Amino acid sequence: MIDWLTVVQVGVAVIAGLLCLVLGFAGRKPSDLTLGATAVVEVLLLVQLVVSIVSPAVGNSPTGDALEFGLYLGSAILLPIGAGFWALVDRSKWATVILGVANLAIAVMVYRMHQIWFVQGG
Repeated sequence: MIDWLTVVQVGVAVIAGLLCLVLGFAGRKPSDLTLGATAVVEVLLLVQLVVSIVSPAVGNSPTGDALEFGLYLGSAILLPIGAGFWALVDRSKWATVILGVANLAIAVMVYRMHQIWFVQGG
């Protein structure tokens, strides 16, 4: 995974998470803005999935446990889908808060995936 991709992913996930939390605690129901912010996070995760598949083919393998990396990536990809589905079904302010929490959790997962890919010794 590329360093700048990690910075962009963490930054977007944190901004999306804070946006959703602020709007949720302000009493706003899920909107195009909150769902769109979560969708951008999902698109970046799909880009990371492609990068993590292609990188080992060009000699950039994870330095840590590949299974742990894969589980984090799989969880991170499924989390916004589940939160977005719940937001579309529930349509309450708490669904917006859950979108925010999901995006912040994804930011932590992306940082941990970066640690696994580059920092840990295998």
